[in-house]
This record gives sequence, structure tokens and C-alpha cells, in this order.
Amino acid sequence: MADSAVELPGRLAILPFRNKVLLPGAIVRIRCTNPSSVKLVEQELWQREEKGLIGVLPVHDSEAAGSLLSPGVGSDSGEGGSKTPGGSAGESTKQDTKNGKETIHWHSRGVAARALHLSRGVEKPSGRVTYIVVLEGLCRFSVQELSARGSYHVARVSRLDMTKTELEHAEQDPDLIALSRQFKATAMELISVLEQKQKTVGRTKVLLETVPVYRLADIFVASFEISFEEQLSMLDSVDLKVRLSKATELVDRHLQSILVAEKITQKVEGQLSKSQKEFLLRQQMRAIKEELGDNDDDEDDVAALERKMQNAGMPANIWKHAQRELRRLRKMQPQQPGYSSSRTYLELLAELPWQKVSEERELDLRAAKESLDRDHYGLTKVKQRIIEYLAVRKLKPDARGPVLCFVGPPGVGKTSLASSIANALNRKFIRISLGGVKDEADIRGHRRTYIGSMPGRLIDGLKRVSVSNPVMLLDEIDKTGSDVRGDPASALLEVLDPEQNKTFNDHYLNVPFDLSKVIFVATANRMQPIPPPLLDRMEVIELPGYTPEEKLKIAMKHLIPRVLEQHGLSSTYLQIPEAMVRLIIERYTREAGVRNLERNLAALARAAAVKVAEQDSALRLGKEIQPITTTLLDSRLADGGEVEMEVIPMGQDISNTYENPSPMIVDEAMLEKVLGPPRFDDREAADRVASPGVSVGLVWTSFGGEVQFVEATAMVGKGDLHLTGQLGDVIKESAQLALTWVRARAADLNLSPTSDINLLESRDIHIHFPAGAVPKDGPSAGVTLVTSLVSLFSHRKVRADTAMTGEMTLRGLVLPVGGVKDKVLAAHRYGIKRVILPERNMKDLAEVPAPILSGLEILLVKRIEEVLDHAFEGGCPLRPHSKL
Repeated sequence: MADSAVELPGRLAILPFRNKVLLPGAIVRIRCTNPSSVKLVEQELWQREEKGLIGVLPVHDSEAAGSLLSPGVGSDSGEGGSKTPGGSAGESTKQDTKNGKETIHWHSRGVAARALHLSRGVEKPSGRVTYIVVLEGLCRFSVQELSARGSYHVARVSRLDMTKTELEHAEQDPDLIALSRQFKATAMELISVLEQKQKTVGRTKVLLETVPVYRLADIFVASFEISFEEQLSMLDSVDLKVRLSKATELVDRHLQSILVAEKITQKVEGQLSKSQKEFLLRQQMRAIKEELGDNDDDEDDVAALERKMQNAGMPANIWKHAQRELRRLRKMQPQQPGYSSSRTYLELLAELPWQKVSEERELDLRAAKESLDRDHYGLTKVKQRIIEYLAVRKLKPDARGPVLCFVGPPGVGKTSLASSIANALNRKFIRISLGGVKDEADIRGHRRTYIGSMPGRLIDGLKRVSVSNPVMLLDEIDKTGSDVRGDPASALLEVLDPEQNKTFNDHYLNVPFDLSKVIFVATANRMQPIPPPLLDRMEVIELPGYTPEEKLKIAMKHLIPRVLEQHGLSSTYLQIPEAMVRLIIERYTREAGVRNLERNLAALARAAAVKVAEQDSALRLGKEIQPITTTLLDSRLADGGEVEMEVIPMGQDISNTYENPSPMIVDEAMLEKVLGPPRFDDREAADRVASPGVSVGLVWTSFGGEVQFVEATAMVGKGDLHLTGQLGDVIKESAQLALTWVRARAADLNLSPTSDINLLESRDIHIHFPAGAVPKDGPSAGVTLVTSLVSLFSHRKVRADTAMTGEMTLRGLVLPVGGVKDKVLAAHRYGIKRVILPERNMKDLAEVPAPILSGLEILLVKRIEEVLDHAFEGGCPLRPHSKL
């Protein structure tokens, strides 16, 4: 920024500025290539540590021959022409001093400048050097005398700008104040217009508020593209009033030019928009192609799409809708925003299987049953229901059968059963995963008004299989959610209802589609999360967990051959005996399905694969064949000898010549090496109930039945009950109910001498359900909680071979619970020998396999007293004549 108080020396080195003017406050970049200018920069600026001031004088060319002096200098230089040689021309100016045809005119006024930045270019082979100088104008001066100093000029100068005192006095002039306000108003209007186009005008606003107005005039004008004469006029305007008047006129002119340009631009854009211009150009291009005989690719594509739609077999009402969309597409240009979405929509209509179906072969129930038995071991009840379903389809192919929903823990074969149904019916199979789906649009599709819209998963799946009657598996139907985007489970109501799905309306498709030919099969781990209206539309078939014997058969018949094939092995490389598989089932897996069992078998296969891959790739010869060593062969060839070869006839058997590698047989040592130490043993329950206050319960989870230990302890306190283990509200209420029942019957259970004594006097009770990271809830832990509390207060241990389940009432009745089969199977897996069940659950024991029941003692009870009598060794002693 220019400084009004800068001290100007008497003499300044002069840098010519050809056909341009530097104004105070402005910053310019000058490229110095002329030898005289280069010499000036080197001596006056480059070699000084503190950059001094130089003078910048405007120069311009003239064709008039005559004196080499500018008329503005006159005879007051005192040294005449001898002190102003014509060799100091402006930058890039050619001078002929011999013939005098070109004269350089120096202006009599200039601007003192300070160098802000200097940079020196690379010296050329000719010795020529270029300097880049960035200068800031400081103040105006007048040339009193111009003389040469070597190859450049110096001048005796006098300051023209006012001093600080003079400026303070001039600012009180009313005319100057009025001119200042007018200039600022015009400048602010210009800045407001530029703000709409540029983002850097904010700094200009700051200058307008902080810099004195007499400096702003020079700064604003310096930023405009104006003629050289107008620049000289601003340089000569020493008087502040004249300077502000000219600056205001130039700023206003620049503002009007911008406004006129914007007005013209808007008018032109209004008359001919971009789309209209493209339309005209494309029309011309189309006419040119017709003249040349070239084919229009876009027209061919649309025609091909129309033929594809005609062959899709759409119903009449949908074909009418498709023709309307096709006519709309023909009127659009490929570059228009809606062209691609309309074309994608029409392609979907053409690809959907409106009439195409899979041809069903004659159903052979015997073959279907053999296929189910071959692919799935056990599951007798489930396979029988599938055969019944297929029998109905055979007698009445167009029957609208129920939607089967397989419910069971992971790894029991739910998905493979659905695939078997498709194979039996000779229909295509498609799986749609609904786990984690929270958006209704995943089922019904997005409306076409949204960017990136697409059809729902059902319509998209039908497009992929290209038939309208596949077997469609809705996997993990119990894991759908709901949020602000809708409820997918509610959208499935229409899909699974035979009376509604024949006119299923996808939001993206926006026309009805018939889903009545699709056979829907669903899978779930639990029934509880499924909404009751949706559950009512399906027939639930429960798949319980496998028994150890069933797992053993599945592993030997299915898992081991599949694992060996997946790892590139065979029985000649790896053999897993039946005893080792049984050991894996008992000690390394406790699950309802067989997925972890398959993972453990795969770990053994990987270990065997490493051994096989590390063996020598060369075949080992038998004992009767002597191998030819490399040394012997090399020596024979080196001596020029001949190598004798024996030709073996093709009919001769040489299979016995090579030794087969001995297979790797899995034993207990290999199990521990590969799988690690056993994870489970039969002593877990005995170790856990070794102290009073611990009981063994049976619970049901989405992964099947599980054994749940309940621990209780007492401590000094105020009679509070503490519950831990991520418990739900229902199980918390069961704990409170159990404690209330035990306190009310304390005297009858010999837990206190009289009924007046409070069991919780000066002590708290803490009940914990281990595995605190797993959430737990449900009513079936009531009898387990009572047993744990009685064991705590009586200081008697619960039997380690006994597990129990059942809901209780405040009066001591034991109510039935669900998941009995899974719970009994879990007890068998854990080595439990005695299971206490509610008497009203006796009917559920019919689903438990007979081999499992034969190895367990089932104890049926009606009241809590019977539970306690079976849970403790020697029974639970009650007081004589106690009325429980």
C-alpha cells in the first residue's frame, strides 16, 4: 500500500515503462530484458541488501523525427541533448540512433516505487539475463533533470503528492467530502455486482473501509482496462478533486459496461437456450446423416427395444402403458435428463417374464423322497410334510398351497430344503435375503420420481431367473426391521397372500404383476420377531437341532466327502475315523446344527493339505527299480557314450511300480494339535454346582437349546435384590417372584425357625446369570431361580446331573414352557442325566427322538415342592404338616 509519508530522495534511478502507467498503490510485474534496464536492476536493486527506491516513468513511441527529448522535459534539464542520449529506450523498444527515425518520449511525471520481489532468470549462452521485478507504487514525482549514469538514466525529482499535514487540511473541504462519498457509493455498487460472479471481492470491501479515499481512486483505476492516455491523465491528476472526479467517472463507466453485458447475456440466453441449440444442431446432424445414408444408432436401439417388448408377452393393459412410455422416449433426446431412466424402465418391462414359465416334469414322489433322504439326514417330520406338499401339487398343479416357513437354529438345513423343493418340481430357485432390511422400498421398489430408483428385490429376482414360476426363498424373514422408511414385514403381507399377490404392484414398475405362480418358502431362526399377521399367512415347520448320532451320520455321509472335495483331497490322503468324529462332536462343538462341526473338519483337511503339498512332487519309485542318478547320466554323456533306453509295451501294467502315499489317519494327538485342547467336557456342570446357590436351567435361544447356570449369593446389606447378566424385564420379574415365594415359605422349608424371621435381615441377595455379554429374557427360569435361592439359604448343593425348566406362579404352580425338544437335546449334549419338566409339557416329549429319551430321566412336576424334592440329593425336607 502506498505511504503518504514516504521520504523521497533527491535523485532516483529511472526505469522506463513502455505504453503503461504505474499508479500509487498499484502493484505491477515487469520483465526486464533490455541491457540498460538489466544494468539498473543489478546495480540499484539486486546488489543492495535493503532494496532502495526507483522511479518509473511512462514512455511512448512517436514517429516524428527531431529532438530526442520529450516535450515535457524542455530546456530546464540544464544539460540539453547531450545528457539525454537516445539509447535508453523502454522495454522491448527498438532505437536507431544513427538515422534518428524513432524517438522515445519520456513523460515528465512518474511514480516512485519499491521492489517487493526480485527473481533472476537463467543466463543464456549469449550472456543475456532476464530479471522479473515486482514493484509497488508509492507516490507521484516530477522530473526536474534527466541524465545518464552508464547505460541507464537517473533523474532529479520533486514530490507532487501532498504531505500528511496538507492532506488533513484538505479533507475538511466540503467539496472533497462530497466527491469522496460519491466515489465510495459508486465503488460499493460495483463491488455488489461483482460479488455475484467472483468470490475475492470481500478483500476489496475491506480496502474500501480502511484505505483513504485519495489512495482508493488510484487503486481502483489501476485494476481497470483503460487506454494509455486515460492512465496518463490519472497520473497527472495531482489535485485530489480532479483525481476523484476522474476516478468516479471511470468506475461508473466500468459498472455500466458490466450491467450492459449482463443484460445482453440474459437476453441471448432467453432467446436461445442450451437445449434448443443442441436440438437444432442434432436436427442438422440427423439431416446430414440421412443425406449420407448413415444409419441412426439411437433409432435402431429404440426399434430393437420395441421388438423386444412385443415379444415379452405383456398383458393388453400393460402393453398399452408400455407403448405410451415408448412414444414419450422417441420424443426425447439421449442427452435429456429423463432419457436414461425412461429407457431403463422400458428395458425392465421387456425383460420381465410376463408369460414365460418353467416346464414342470411329471412329479415322482418316490424319487423326490429318495432325493430328500439322500440330501438330508433325519428330519423325518419335515420331509414328510414336504412330500405331502408335493403330492398336492401333483394332483392339482394350480393349487394355491400354503407358504412354508422353516423355523430352526442355524445350520440345520433350512435353505437346502427349499432348494430340494425346487429340484423336485424342476423349477428355478432364487434366494432373497431379508436380514437387516428396514426399507419398504426393498420389497415394493422405489418410485420413479427419485434419483437412482430401482425395482424391489422380488421383481429384480424374477428378472434374473427369467421365469414367472420359480421357487423363491425369503431367507431370514424374522430379521426384518422397521424405521421411518416403512415396514418391510407389512409389505410382505401382500406378497404372501394368495388373494392379493396376483396383482402385486411394485412402486417402480407401477403396473400390476402376477406373483401367484411363484412358490414362496421362508426361513427364520425364531418366530417371536415375526408380526402375527405375517405369521398367520405361513405354515410354520420347526426344525429342531440334531442329536449327536444324527450329527455323526451327517458328518460321515455328507460333510467329510464335501470337505475333502473342497480341499482337493480324497480318502487316500486323509481318513477321519468315526470315533474321532464323535470326539469332535462331544468335545469341540455344542450346537444345534452342524456348521461348527464342518469348520472343525475343514481345519483337519487344511492341515492334511499342507502335508500333502510339502511332499516331494517327484513320484517315488518302488524298491525293485533302481533310479538313474544325475551324475551317472552326465558322465555317460560327457564321454560321448550312448544312453540305453528300454521300451515298455503299452499293454504292460506299470501301476505297481509306483508306491501310493500312505493316508493320514486322524487321531487324538492330531485333534489336539490342529483344533487345540477340548473346549467342553462332562465335568462342567459338576464343577459349576460344587457350592450352594447354583442351579442348572434349560433355556431356548435362536441357536437352539442351551444350558443356563444361575448363581446366587448373600452378603451384608439392607435386604436388596441385585440382578446381573443383561436380563430382560420378564426374567427380572421371575427373580422377584422367586424370592417372594421363598421368603413366604421360609419356615416350611426349614430355612428359618419361625415365619416371623426375615430371611433378608441385614443382608442383600445377588443373582447372576453367567455369560454377562449375552442378553437373556423369558419366563422359563422361574423354577431354576427358586432352586438356586433355596440352595443358598439351606446351604445344600443342587445335584450336578439335574437340569430344569418351567414357569412358576406366586402360589407355587409350575406352568408349561416352549422349546422342550431343543432344551432336552441341549441337556443331552451337556451330559445331563435328569431333566425336570412341567407335567403339562409331557405331550411335547413325543417330538424327542427315542434314543435321547432312553438316556435321560424325565421328571414331570406340577408344583415347586416337587421340583425341590428332585433337585436335592435325598429330597428337600419339609416340616411335618406344612401347608404349601
